[in-house]
Amino acid sequence: MQPNGIRRLAALIALGLFLFTRISPAAEAPNPFFAYGGSESCRDCHRPEYDLWAKSNHALAERPINQAMDRAAFDPERTIKHASQTSRVRAHAGEWQIVTLGFHTNVEPNRVERVIGNDPVRQFLTPAPGGRWQVHELTYDPKTNEWFDVYGDDDRRTGEWGHWTGRGMNWNSRCADCHNTRLQKNYDSSTDTYHTAMAEMSVGCEACHGPLKAHNDWQKAHPHAKTPDPTITPIDKARMIGACGSCHSRRDLLTGDFVPGDSFYDHFWLEILDQGGRWHPDGQVKDEDYEFESFLSSKMHESGVSCQDCHNPHSMQPLLSGNALCMRCHTGGAAGFTNAPAINPLEHGHHQLTGKGGECVGCHMPVTVYMQRHPRHDHGFTIPDPLLTKQLGVPNACNRCHADKSTDWALGYTDQWYGAKMSRHTRERAQWLASAARAEPAAKDRLTAMLAPGAESPYWRAVAAGFLSQWAADPVVKTTLLKSLKDAHPLVREKTVRSLAPLLEQGDPDATAALNTALTDPMRNVRTAAAWVLRARVDLHSRAGTELLRVLDLDSDQPTGQYKLAALDLVRGISSEGIDHLRRAIQWDPFSPALRYETASVFSQLGRHAEAAEQLQAAARLEPQSAEARYRLGLEYAEQRKFDAATAAFEEAVKLDPQHVQAWFNLALVRSVLGKNAEARAAAQQALKARADFQPAIELLERLPR
Repeated sequence: MQPNGIRRLAALIALGLFLFTRISPAAEAPNPFFAYGGSESCRDCHRPEYDLWAKSNHALAERPINQAMDRAAFDPERTIKHASQTSRVRAHAGEWQIVTLGFHTNVEPNRVERVIGNDPVRQFLTPAPGGRWQVHELTYDPKTNEWFDVYGDDDRRTGEWGHWTGRGMNWNSRCADCHNTRLQKNYDSSTDTYHTAMAEMSVGCEACHGPLKAHNDWQKAHPHAKTPDPTITPIDKARMIGACGSCHSRRDLLTGDFVPGDSFYDHFWLEILDQGGRWHPDGQVKDEDYEFESFLSSKMHESGVSCQDCHNPHSMQPLLSGNALCMRCHTGGAAGFTNAPAINPLEHGHHQLTGKGGECVGCHMPVTVYMQRHPRHDHGFTIPDPLLTKQLGVPNACNRCHADKSTDWALGYTDQWYGAKMSRHTRERAQWLASAARAEPAAKDRLTAMLAPGAESPYWRAVAAGFLSQWAADPVVKTTLLKSLKDAHPLVREKTVRSLAPLLEQGDPDATAALNTALTDPMRNVRTAAAWVLRARVDLHSRAGTELLRVLDLDSDQPTGQYKLAALDLVRGISSEGIDHLRRAIQWDPFSPALRYETASVFSQLGRHAEAAEQLQAAARLEPQSAEARYRLGLEYAEQRKFDAATAAFEEAVKLDPQHVQAWFNLALVRSVLGKNAEARAAAQQALKARADFQPAIELLERLPR
């Protein structure tokens, strides 16, 4: 069973990210590729840069399969055991094939024609009907010449969203935009087909520099010109970082049409540290999120450092090796960052410089392995803090290396070496955010203070705004959030918009007026977030409304996109279409309990209790240990006056969770309806045993005859 379905939808629910409604297919838009010349057109004039790029992971981000690079992966034939499955890879009948569990629920040969990724892992693409390309979970490590399953021991099967044949591994929707230049997904929802196209396969020169055909033409027409090329518009540092972030981040598309030089926030919603659990409270990466968010959270970014200050923009490799890269700045500002503190690596790190422990990145950019074999450095430049490990479970670089030592051992050394310096703001901030994640009221004032002008960087102000949603009704928090809607940074304004949603539900006039103003914000990420929060009443023909429709259209090929369409239709009273979208989402992701629960809730609200029960029965099969599924199923049976079935469902719920107060109480109710008063009293008493002040159970006991 696909385990990520619950987390995927639950994260959407927690963030309020179920979005919006329809636009005409992107395929009908004007051709966006006419302004592109292709990377080969850059070679003759920019040979050194071209040669660096040609060997980079960007240049090899996607390519057709070829003999020189790929024969070793398929020839000779070999067998791969993964989870309970056995698959083969081979060169056969003029094709490269992966023989594995395929589209037809049996082991079959699948022709592979394209490759995405280069170093350290390569994944292979098989063409499928409807213009689709599917990405195999069997993955190749070119350094070791080994195949492995990118999901490890997760035994995925045909029909699951996350199986290689499913929509979770669909290249058009999940991979293509970051592995190619100026991609257009071109999904046609009426036929559920793709007409995906790109300006150039792979991440070419124009993926970072923008379209350059006009530059090529001008240079040809003016070969000896001494005046500047008027077709070239320099991209400032902030927007260049956004160009890197357009792929190196966990984000949602707003337009599907980002061009370097555009603002990142006009094209993406960025996911950041929140209650979804993808980051540790100090900003370290927990779930796979690439590098951009962590970098935004860092002191380096706040000090003006950009990606190109450390990486060669054409090879993407570090500009210098080892500590030499860091010491360009940390010797008193030699590279222009005058606020960088001077550091003696030996004295500061307390490790010999000849070993891994003496490397700056070893402590401040710890590595997490993703995709089983892809080690990535955390770009938050955080400070190892074993106290946070002890208090909150936040990993620290000391114990990452010294895995045989205890947290107390590491804590002893950091206290000995750094003393009072460890009692720093970053530690306190992590403690506050962990407290906020636990919904502890004591964190409220701390987070409110984080939103004060100049108190934090934009990233951390946005984090604070997001966590304050749970206290939005508090007068001080409300006032602070309303002020935050005028923050200079669009990320802060967007997260503030989402945090004001609870006030809108309460009919708060100040929040309503402020959110209506946000519909005309200069940045699209804020406008579309406001349109979603106001989804029940927003004018879908307005600027923000039409932008909202485009967002949803972009995701309509995924179960989550269908869920978003359903959420919009249902809140606007279009129940039949909403249910159709929910059914399609379930068809595309049949192993997601969360989709079953949401569909059951809709049917229940519409009084269609038998259909609600069907969905909850499916959820119970998918989650055999879920007490909640049995409890909700019991409620639906009770609505149908199937009291024997309701009794059985409630009994199963309390067996799975003896502390489920509502299940005990409802079990008492249905037993009383069936005239089983002694058993009803026993169930009510169990409810009070689980929660002594549960008033409905107290009142029921008073009414039941002895």
